[in-house]
Amino acid sequence: MTIEAMRKNSGVGSLLIGAIVELAKSSGCHRLYLQTTNDNTNAMRFYQRQGFSMCELRLNELDYSRKLKPSIPLVGDDDIPLMHEIEFEMILKEHQAPIEAMY
Repeated sequence: MTIEAMRKNSGVGSLLIGAIVELAKSSGCHRLYLQTTNDNTNAMRFYQRQGFSMCELRLNELDYSRKLKPSIPLVGDDDIPLMHEIEFEMILKEHQAPIEAMY
């Protein structure tokens, strides 16, 4: 899924993320994750303000993606070379290890 705001800073993205978080929690999900590219600094700031944390950096991942989709540009937002993928996560509920009986 992609979030693309027609009007930036109107609160729509925050409302969408909030709705997704509530739906995921009510569905019993433990974790939400999303990915963006290294040039998308606006998205990185937005996701962190929404409570997501960076959890993985995939160096040069777009070299592999371009083999499947050659139309991916070499340069992205703000003239930043488009190279890496960054994964963000939000932990919704910690996994609980099974309780073992102690004898």
